Amino acid sequence: MKIAIGADHAGYRLKAELLDVIRGLGHEVEDFGAHGPESVDYPDFASKVCNQVVSGAADRGILLCGTGIGMSIAANKVPGIRCALVHDVFSAKATREHNDTNVLAMGERVIGPGLAQEVLRTWLTTEFSNGERHKNRIGKVCALEKQAELHP
Repeated sequence: MKIAIGADHAGYRLKAELLDVIRGLGHEVEDFGAHGPESVDYPDFASKVCNQVVSGAADRGILLCGTGIGMSIAANKVPGIRCALVHDVFSAKATREHNDTNVLAMGERVIGPGLAQEVLRTWLTTEFSNGERHKNRIGKVCALEKQAELHP
């Protein structure tokens, strides 16, 4: 898979920890920044990563900030993105199996690097279940998205 990754100033250190995990699993990764502690705006990085995913240039995206909250909010404003804010292994597995998420958000100030690596591994290696009830629910989420586009 090709993975797009991005972080703001509060998530760039965790991003550096996760790049080797992605590559170690045999995936290609494109890093959209940030690369240092200078204050930046998380929506700019969420946009870059999510546009890669919806365009098909990347299969999945990873977003990191201080809490993961801002990134997940921004990501879920992009039509076609199903971003989950995850800080535990169970949720990483469930969000892939049940929600077919295509973007993962985590917060550097919330999760340590060891657990973040485990969450990432789980999320990247878990497939969507393709269960009818899950496909139906995702369809309803997509319908909400289309409804919002028609009635902003």
